[in-house]
Amino acid sequence: MPIHHVRDIDLYAEIAGSGPRLLFLSGSGADLRTARGHAPFAEAFEVLTFDQRGLGRSGKPDGPYTMADYAEDALALLDVVGWETCHVVGVSFGGMVAQEVALRAPDRVRRLVLCCSSSGGAGGSSYPIHEYLDLSPEEAARRSLVVQDRRRDAAWQRAHPEAVTAAIEARELQRRAWAADPASERGYRGQLAARWAHDTYERLPQLAMPVLIAGGTYDGQAPPENQRAIHALIPHADLEFFEGGHGFTREDPTAVPRIIEWLSRAD
Repeated sequence: MPIHHVRDIDLYAEIAGSGPRLLFLSGSGADLRTARGHAPFAEAFEVLTFDQRGLGRSGKPDGPYTMADYAEDALALLDVVGWETCHVVGVSFGGMVAQEVALRAPDRVRRLVLCCSSSGGAGGSSYPIHEYLDLSPEEAARRSLVVQDRRRDAAWQRAHPEAVTAAIEARELQRRAWAADPASERGYRGQLAARWAHDTYERLPQLAMPVLIAGGTYDGQAPPENQRAIHALIPHADLEFFEGGHGFTREDPTAVPRIIEWLSRAD
């Protein structure tokens, strides 16, 4: 069954593919009905992914939510499906959860990939996207475009009005959906609050498993300097940048194959 009761919540989860086991942790607001960033990894791995608390078809309990909640949800789900160890790939917010998972249960993580993530603390926080919630759809869309990719400045937006219009319409659609489903908005706000409080900076040197830190060259949400800060804390880690912004795993066709190759190395 795709619904699993863990801790205090029902989690909607999917398993796809075959091969070594891999837990995929998605970014802010991700809903498996539309967010399928894990799919390419299922060509090489048995991939477990799920709607995190407050999102998609998983439970949306009253908050507040913490990063510890998200990590413990993931670990409890591993218990339920019977996975003792696995690789872990976390993208954006999922990379923050992945840091907590690896710190709390290092013996369960074979290889760790942190994509466009941040440590918080002195290592730099990810952009405060919760501020978008207080902006008009147009203001939020325009700011998000340039934060997601620093090349999408005012001049770029003037040259690409269709992209701006699409981003505004997506924001408006999201707000109409929340008006019809207040629990989803509450869950998303709870996730963003946990995200903003994230701070693993002082603990990251504890990580001893192989770690790949991957970033987008033009990312303004989890900028390259944040990736370098994480790398400085984990001297044995690998650091690579790809062509693109916060969405480099979709934008650079070499990114996912490179991550798969790195994960497939012998420990």
